[in-house]
Amino acid sequence: MLQVESLSKSYPTPTTPLVVLADISLTVQPGERLVVMGPSGSGKSTLLAILGGLEAPTAGQVWLDAVDPYQLSASGRAGFRNQQIGFVFQEHHLLESCTAIDNVLLPAIAAGGVPDALVDRAHDLLERVGLGDRQLHLPAELSGGERQRVAVARAAILGPRLILADEPTGQLDRHNAAGVVDLLVDLVADGDGMLVLVTHDASVAQQVAGDRHGRRLELADGRLVP
Repeated sequence: MLQVESLSKSYPTPTTPLVVLADISLTVQPGERLVVMGPSGSGKSTLLAILGGLEAPTAGQVWLDAVDPYQLSASGRAGFRNQQIGFVFQEHHLLESCTAIDNVLLPAIAAGGVPDALVDRAHDLLERVGLGDRQLHLPAELSGGERQRVAVARAAILGPRLILADEPTGQLDRHNAAGVVDLLVDLVADGDGMLVLVTHDASVAQQVAGDRHGRRLELADGRLVP
């Protein structure tokens, strides 16, 4: 379970602190999908960065399965993040010199090794995202939609408890966007993982949160809209 309690984030300025998030509390249950919406500058990406252990809050706490990553050492937090959290961004962030399957396996390499079972899982994931015949292609040889599907497979390779997706369809056409969102929804549906997805797109929000396993929250000026 993901739990957030009284989360705030501010940055110092020469006059008064710039408040980006204020008193955010929420819970995401295993198997649940949460969509976070709101205008630009409302704090959505900052919230995702804090949930992912990338940026410490000014106040409040985050727990993923009862672990507060900000109570860990920097190296412990990095290891926890790599094992337990998968990230999908608007840009795919693939290594241009690595093939599709090597990009998918990067979190496993960072974790210290690539056993045969993970290589098999990488093959399976690329088959599942429709790239079974393009596993040895470099990113430059893939379309934008294909590169983003590789990024989704990479996020899922270690079977993380939480997938965080920040505008993952922002650079895609409608068809490819729907395909990427379907993949994210399916990955969470496989087990007891959780998905938190930020989007401006109402159709993406409906696709993710349109059934009993999904829900929406809206941020405005760093606060949850009642």
